[in-house]
Amino acid sequence: MKGIRMVSVCFGTECVARGAREVEKELLKLASRNVLKVTRTSCSGNCQAAPVLRIDPEGFLTGPMTVEKVRRWAGSGFDPAVLESWRIPEQDAELPRLADHPFFRHQRLVVLKNRGRIDPDRIEDYMAAEGYDGLARALAMSPGRIIETIKAAGLRGRGGAGFPTGVKWELCRRSRTTPRYLVCNADEGDPGAYMDRSILEGDPHAVIEGMIIGARAIGASRGYVYVRDEYPLAVERIQRAIEAARGFGLLGANILGTDLNFDLEVVRGGGAFVCGEETALMASIEGKVGRPRPRPPYPSEKGLWGRPTNINNVETWANVAPILRNGSAWFASLGTDTSKGTKVFSLVGKVCRSGLVEVPMGIPLRTVVEEIGGGVPDGRKFKAVQTGGPSGGCIPASMADLPVDYEALTQAGAIMGSGGLIVMDETTCMVDLALYFVRFLVEESCGKCTPCRVGLKRMEEMLTAFTLGLGQLEDLKQLESLAKTIQDGSLCGLGQTAPNPVLTALRYFKEEFESHIMDKKCPAGVCKALITLSVDAERCTGCGLCRSVCPVGAVSGSPKSVHEINTERCTRCGACVEQCRFDAIIIQ
Repeated sequence: MKGIRMVSVCFGTECVARGAREVEKELLKLASRNVLKVTRTSCSGNCQAAPVLRIDPEGFLTGPMTVEKVRRWAGSGFDPAVLESWRIPEQDAELPRLADHPFFRHQRLVVLKNRGRIDPDRIEDYMAAEGYDGLARALAMSPGRIIETIKAAGLRGRGGAGFPTGVKWELCRRSRTTPRYLVCNADEGDPGAYMDRSILEGDPHAVIEGMIIGARAIGASRGYVYVRDEYPLAVERIQRAIEAARGFGLLGANILGTDLNFDLEVVRGGGAFVCGEETALMASIEGKVGRPRPRPPYPSEKGLWGRPTNINNVETWANVAPILRNGSAWFASLGTDTSKGTKVFSLVGKVCRSGLVEVPMGIPLRTVVEEIGGGVPDGRKFKAVQTGGPSGGCIPASMADLPVDYEALTQAGAIMGSGGLIVMDETTCMVDLALYFVRFLVEESCGKCTPCRVGLKRMEEMLTAFTLGLGQLEDLKQLESLAKTIQDGSLCGLGQTAPNPVLTALRYFKEEFESHIMDKKCPAGVCKALITLSVDAERCTGCGLCRSVCPVGAVSGSPKSVHEINTERCTRCGACVEQCRFDAIIIQ
């Protein structure tokens, strides 16, 4: 081996949960032999390969790593070829060199520029990677010029509908009332979404720097990072980062010798989904029940404690410093005419390579799913993709060439949202999926307005009836009418967008609803009341696994003879399907 090898251990939540601490301990034993330098780093993005190591100077990632693999590597004299041999086959999530891997090839990193490269707990690492250079430029600019720079860049809010960030800042600054406040909305509650959490965990100073620049532009003296308490690692790292920034004179009075006075505080939310809505979030910060209020007045005029308040989400704040550092023309050159820059997505679901990705606005959905994600596993067909979380919409595979931008997704009946992207295959029932999201929203509704409180519950009842084969064709028109009423009559964004999954499912997959109603069948084989299980006599070997796992004794048969399923006793739990090694259980 030539020289000392740098080994960076990913300490994102996924890697920590899968044993990164144990892997680091074993590596540190080897580091004492003066052959390795071991450091922690942020999420690399390919969470399916967790825990992940970055190996330099070779410049590649390897994973999933285990203590045993580390010991085997040490036994080889730290030969890189040993690591190379662990990275096949690809379906096991082993990673070749970053530049060659399709998961990374199509990405363009702005917000995630530092991923896998810095220790998020070391402000010095962030500074070495051009950190706080954007702030230095902003301090030499007037507030108006900073706002014009953000407006010229075309940055739009990354937390929902995409309102222009510079315009939002300008409205807040125009208010003559003081003091003014800044808020970072890190109350990320969408199922399957973890973009904001990963940014806070992996690069907290990027968010802090963006907020200090925002404070300079808007004239705010106080800011709050509102993060849900279910994100303990994110809470821990943003708090440490704030303390470090204070220690370097980047927060507090007379920042870097200027007249800028600004400080930050972390507020932990209780996990209510509705607190992602900005007026409910502000109520929570004030110590009140997190419930939305009517708008206007908007927060830019009357927000926290009745004062002007600017709220942006984590990803929006993390985009600010790169714009100040590189210029508005640079940022505006990325993306499309109306949707500038990049977007961070959590790519999850029925996809070979899941993880955190950052892509230019306007990239086709097909590229994200099939190139970056590697397509659908097990030879199944790509069916649809859900964007925007519970308030988003289901886009069918036939529209996979749709560009990822605000206008295109809205026209398709979905929304960009904060960036959750869930891939579905032919085993996903769209009726059941719509029911899942509606149930989630029923539980999370604050109940303040009737359309959301009552309408969602009624929608849940109708969808449940469909999954049981009890619906009528005329119910489909009633369901659509109810969905539009909820959209038009709800108080806040949660209720106004809650029907999106149902409306897009009806729009693109109406035949599945009709099959549930008319044929009393679930084409995907998901809805238990509408399926039967039987044994394929040609494939069954009589191994008895299905019989041994059946909780109600519905499977019978002698060893090495074809088994049978008593359909009257069978509860359709699927245990036999999961255990059968020969695909001999037929779902009809």
